[in-house]
Amino acid sequence: MPWRPHWRRPVTKVLLWLKRAGAHIDQPLLTLLLLALGAGLFVLYSASGQDWELINRQLVNAMTALVLLWLVSNISPQRLESMAVPVYVLGLLLLVGVALFGEISHGARRWLDLGVVRIQPSEGMKLAVPMMLAWYFARREAVLRLADFAVAALLLAFPLWLIAKQPDLGTTLLIGASGFYVLFLAGLSWRLMAGLAIAAVAAMPLVWNLMHDYQRRRVLILLDPSQDPLGAGYHTIQATIALGSGGLAGKGWLRGTQAQLDFLPERHTDFIFAVFGEEFGLLGELLLLLLFLLIIGRGLTIAAHAQNTFSRLLAGSITLTFFTYAFVNIGMVSGILPVVGVPLPLISYGGTSLVTLLVGFGILMSIQTHKKLVAS
Repeated sequence: MPWRPHWRRPVTKVLLWLKRAGAHIDQPLLTLLLLALGAGLFVLYSASGQDWELINRQLVNAMTALVLLWLVSNISPQRLESMAVPVYVLGLLLLVGVALFGEISHGARRWLDLGVVRIQPSEGMKLAVPMMLAWYFARREAVLRLADFAVAALLLAFPLWLIAKQPDLGTTLLIGASGFYVLFLAGLSWRLMAGLAIAAVAAMPLVWNLMHDYQRRRVLILLDPSQDPLGAGYHTIQATIALGSGGLAGKGWLRGTQAQLDFLPERHTDFIFAVFGEEFGLLGELLLLLLFLLIIGRGLTIAAHAQNTFSRLLAGSITLTFFTYAFVNIGMVSGILPVVGVPLPLISYGGTSLVTLLVGFGILMSIQTHKKLVAS
């Protein structure tokens, strides 16, 4: 029997464990996500004024989110489907708890103190709502009727109403989009969508009266930021200056005057795309958009090849919600959409939104890799 070094056996065990641990990781998607996270840390260092403490916190956020991505990727889609109703009901109960007992901060009631931890339940609904709607349509697939879409709309409307009352316009928009994508992918007719769009336009005067003063102000500032150049319009004006001054190739890393001289507010969170555009120019922005498109393309590919209705609807909704994150943030920074407080996905500083996003991508990986295992 040939002699083998003693160290080979534990090394072999570690390699086998790593192989099993990575069995449910989709390598193309993980590579794209790591590239985006790396780009985010790179520009965040500049946007934060070279604040290493903030970078370290974001690294912890990213590592935590990646661990959760790995854990979720190991949960089978069948188990995720069985969890949809309990997760949705728990999320609703927490939202009701926020409405009754939540902490008020900056005029909004969004956080719930559970004693040992302080949570924002609306973030969890970004995944709980599409899971619930995908579960519902998977059960009704064989006899799907218009009434089923009405029931699904109610399942979507209740959490949206609770979140809008907090108020939290950005999260309401994202959860509304995630639910709409499930309805659309389930077969909502174009004729009905056109009717709903016409009804929405007709209801604009009513919606305007129901909006908070600060929300109406945001819409007016979108139309003409110069109305209040040192107040509500300041963010939009400074972001536009930063994007325009970047030109084709940008001013270079750490050389963006709007960011480095503190003219640009919220530059490490909601307006980080303006920092990116100023320092890396149009070419850098196009590369970032290409990276986002590749992530979206991979997600839609996973959705298209999903093995059942629940997986297909959930994967499609998660992917298109990521698109909504990027579209709304870039539109907000570019001045074509109101400022609603939506971060740039995988780039902006923040832990809660990053965890939600990567848990969603963990679900995509579960759908993709468990499909392969069943097929084999």
